[in-house]
Amino acid sequence: MIRSLKSRNNPLAIVDHQLDILRPTRTVAPFDHQLDDRGLAPLRASVPEILQINLGRMCNMTCKHCHVDAGPDRKEIMSRQTMAECLEVLDRGPIATVDLTGGAPEMNPDFRWLVREIRQRERRIIDRCNLTILLTPSQEGMTEFLAEYEVEIVASLPFYSASNTDRQRGSGVFEKSIEALRRLNAVGYGKPGTGRKLCLVYNPNGAFLPPSQRELEETFKSRLWDRFGVAFNELYTITNQPINRFLEYLIDSGNYEEYMRRLVDAFNPAAVEGLMCRNTISVGWDGRLYDCDFNQMLDLGVVPRGGRHVRELDLEQFAGRTIVTGLHCYACTAGSGSSCGGATT
Repeated sequence: MIRSLKSRNNPLAIVDHQLDILRPTRTVAPFDHQLDDRGLAPLRASVPEILQINLGRMCNMTCKHCHVDAGPDRKEIMSRQTMAECLEVLDRGPIATVDLTGGAPEMNPDFRWLVREIRQRERRIIDRCNLTILLTPSQEGMTEFLAEYEVEIVASLPFYSASNTDRQRGSGVFEKSIEALRRLNAVGYGKPGTGRKLCLVYNPNGAFLPPSQRELEETFKSRLWDRFGVAFNELYTITNQPINRFLEYLIDSGNYEEYMRRLVDAFNPAAVEGLMCRNTISVGWDGRLYDCDFNQMLDLGVVPRGGRHVRELDLEQFAGRTIVTGLHCYACTAGSGSSCGGATT
């Protein structure tokens, strides 16, 4: 019987316990075997295009599906020194996009400083925002700041109704999210011709795969506009990762084995080409390097080619490395595929 993660209080022990759970079984073959059977192994990275920076695991929310296990009690936070080392990477190479994530990235006290520095380097900036953070007193003026610096917003909104959203993210979250979206719309986000892009993220509220991204986007747009007068540009569907809180849910509800089989059965070779690990460098709050944000949460560091820490990063050597994989990778290759930019096929 799989033990619940709740019985583990030590973060390192939780990681080890998750990796022990995420082992191949008779019905769930190693992910690399799937790739090899289809002539896709080994999975290799291309030239890095995106620098994804985790600014810390502190968050004002504790969402049930959170693969980061973020929350108000988390103390991990990126220092300005490590941010400066990330900026040095931009100065040395052609990386076009900087993707800021957390936790709630805005809670890092140097968030605005970093955004200004990135904008000076004329890079595209993405802020992975939980929306409710924009209503907190400590973030006064953040909406206007993001608009001024033309930061793209990628915001989690599990559904277009309160019941489904609040079930996943907490009581009252939907109402606050709608208010935050209205504020973003008021400064031009989600509106044609403004250049202020607003994307929403849908995660299934349970142990199943997301529906068609295109069809769901049409429904989201019509429902949010008709009911609340809210507009946005695109919807991303992302498959829930069997990591941290969602893994805990799967174990406690007895759905783990069934969910993993569902992911394996839905494996889509066409989704492999668009995996985010292929063109993204994931930087942890402490500067350590990973192939993706999910590997980061499982403490699966990169193959030591081109550096293990952002201060050591050699972009030329980093390209072409073999990507570290595990059973959780099935979530990114199931159905239409899943990445930080939504479906991959």
